[in-house]
Amino acid sequence: MSLRKQPLPHSSRPATLAAAVRGALLYLPLASVILSMPATAIAQQTASQEFSIAPGSLDAALSQFSRQAGVSVAFDAKLLAGKSTPGLQGTFASDEALHRLLAGSGLQAERQDRGGYVLVETESAGSISLDAMRVVDNSLGTITEQTKSYTPGTIASATRLVLTPRETPQMVTVVTRQHMDDFNLTNVDKVLEHAPGITVTKQDNLRSFYYARGYQIRNFQYDGIPVISDGVNFMGQTTSDMIQYDRVEVIKGASGLTTGAGGPGATLNLVRKKPTYEFSGHATAEAGRWDNYRTEWDAGGPLNENGSIRGRVAASFQDKQSFQDYAKEQTRALYGILEVDLSPQTMLTLGGNYDKKRPRGTMWGGVPFWDSYNNTIKKSRSFNPSATWSHSDQFSHALFAQLDHEFDNGWTSRVYYTFQRNAQNGEFGGILYAPNADNGSANLQSNVARYKTRSGALEAYARGPFELFGRTHELAVGVSGYHNHLKGSVHRYTVIPIDNFWDWNGHVHKPDWGRVTWSTEDIINQRAYYASARFSLTDDLAVILGSRVTNYRRGGTSHMRETGEVVPFAGITYDLNYSFSVYASYTKIFQPQDARDENYGILQPDEGDSYEGGFKGEWFNGRLNASLAYFEIRQDNRAEYVGYDYDRNYSIYRGVKAKSKGVELEITGELTPGWNIQAGFTHQVIREDRTNEKLSTEQPENMLKLYTNYRLPGALSKFTIGGGANYQGTTWRNGTDYLSNAHQYRQEAFWLLNFMGKYQVTNNISATLNINNLLNKYYYVNYGAANSYMYGEPRNMMLTTRWDF
Repeated sequence: MSLRKQPLPHSSRPATLAAAVRGALLYLPLASVILSMPATAIAQQTASQEFSIAPGSLDAALSQFSRQAGVSVAFDAKLLAGKSTPGLQGTFASDEALHRLLAGSGLQAERQDRGGYVLVETESAGSISLDAMRVVDNSLGTITEQTKSYTPGTIASATRLVLTPRETPQMVTVVTRQHMDDFNLTNVDKVLEHAPGITVTKQDNLRSFYYARGYQIRNFQYDGIPVISDGVNFMGQTTSDMIQYDRVEVIKGASGLTTGAGGPGATLNLVRKKPTYEFSGHATAEAGRWDNYRTEWDAGGPLNENGSIRGRVAASFQDKQSFQDYAKEQTRALYGILEVDLSPQTMLTLGGNYDKKRPRGTMWGGVPFWDSYNNTIKKSRSFNPSATWSHSDQFSHALFAQLDHEFDNGWTSRVYYTFQRNAQNGEFGGILYAPNADNGSANLQSNVARYKTRSGALEAYARGPFELFGRTHELAVGVSGYHNHLKGSVHRYTVIPIDNFWDWNGHVHKPDWGRVTWSTEDIINQRAYYASARFSLTDDLAVILGSRVTNYRRGGTSHMRETGEVVPFAGITYDLNYSFSVYASYTKIFQPQDARDENYGILQPDEGDSYEGGFKGEWFNGRLNASLAYFEIRQDNRAEYVGYDYDRNYSIYRGVKAKSKGVELEITGELTPGWNIQAGFTHQVIREDRTNEKLSTEQPENMLKLYTNYRLPGALSKFTIGGGANYQGTTWRNGTDYLSNAHQYRQEAFWLLNFMGKYQVTNNISATLNINNLLNKYYYVNYGAANSYMYGEPRNMMLTTRWDF
């Protein structure tokens, strides 16, 4: 965390003559000469005028500013080295224009009595008046909002150390706020559909599953704090509205150092928005295909005169139909956060969020694949096998508090607590099995299911520099505790006869499900201690060493206990030159399992090793980043499905040794001023050691994702055009047909293309059109799971008008 004492924007005042002379004498040998200006030029500094300055180098941007404003800016060239700016579009007075260009640079402009400006470092300027704490980088890295960037400045989710992507010896994908706004990514599903190396599959129109490197993602963090997955993938984490988040970070591979127990594929870290230091916000009105309507309201700023108390409130509401018959849903989200500077070095943060989703026409599995004669069933994309009354109401709310402190020696600390409650109440009805091929009769399976979870997490950590052998290094230490309590109940399954599957329209009476016939309870407690250190052995060589000691206990209907489980981490980075580095890292896998074997015993934890190495590149002061990684994951006890025990009603698994290998390539950021890109290619294969058989084949071996946009230059600068392409390689799933013959469910490779276009109507009002599945491609998001299938969305579009204030 970097907490800098900076003046609030409204507190600046014109520099005194002595300060101006002192600044001019100091920078004259190394700066442009301040020329005498006529009175009309001085007046231009207070008069508003139009500016069009592209994002990029701050040096180049200041040159553009001087030409467009007709005023000179003097500066020491060393002050601008490596600094960038998000650019400037609109009508401003010169003072305000310079203030916006210099935001976050650590510099400010002092206006001279005879005209022109001198740039000085903020803390040396004569206008500093208020000792208020201003968060430039939070404990998890650089806030991406307002940067207009597709890449982060720094991140901390992999090691707890605040590092640039190039300094992090692990691949971390970040979908920034700008990317989400450009492509209207309003929920977690949409964000991960854009994230390189991630696949999103669905059991039906309710349940989503995420995969990375061939493994299901079940590790979630909020502001870097792990919250144990609720085990029910259709409430809580997967239903979050993105109105409340600054970015989503995907930590590829095992992340035992910061997460503890978890899978080896990836960890998702959802980083919340922060209050702003000036009053600002936005409102949207959106409309799209299938009566899809959405609005957002987001506002924040200082709540007292000196800005030591800041708040923010954001809300969204969405009401939409679906491409599937009589399926629809409403979503609501509310988020609030408050920051209070208790002292110049201590900040208290309080906040909370509420998400609710009310879907109707909820499917319970996909469309049956076979009829009773073993013929494949082909229905239109709009066909819905559920009953009209089938639904699942879901909600999630969380409260969080954190206390940050910055010490005089450069160390910072954070204590964080969060409580989250998720719930799902559903009445399900769907045609799950083959209809009669002679007369079309079928059975609709139905039941009532209710789940709720309560999760709590408390973590305290500190981070800072230390000296050793004449060099400065970094250390982070922390302790954590997590608790998750899940309860679930199901009423008896009820079968409702259906006259004709082929004429099905969803209308059928709701049955009496009677009493609860099955219930479950799961209690997980985890305690951990961890430390990580980055040793700067030379200017180019750094080594990161860390370890986490975890105590894991599980109760309820499953019982398990692991004490003193040590998860080590080691990483190394070496700078080859100014732009390129090589890196390597290792960590251990530790994942307790709830899968059961043929004797109804719980499988031992999945343990093993995760290796990664490759190259990283960085250009334009970190505004463009690239990485090429080779990864290898070795599992000792991977749970593989064997069959189903119908007598005891549970799935049977066996533990196998497996090895995953793959390559990932990613490039993210700004290729040229105004041209953003996020692209990635992934190749992955998982094989069982004993048989060399491929595993997890329902996930593609090859994936390519590319999303980009470009703001046109010159007179067309109000227009931004862009789009994206998703390629997914062939996938297959080995199963059986209706007659129990072996059958391979195979989906061939396919492309999906998307489009976006934006027009900046005024400085504060814009209109954006997003078109998904531009070529109206037929594809499946579920093909073969439970002998069913489900189509992906046809071509659809969304028009968003946005007012920024």
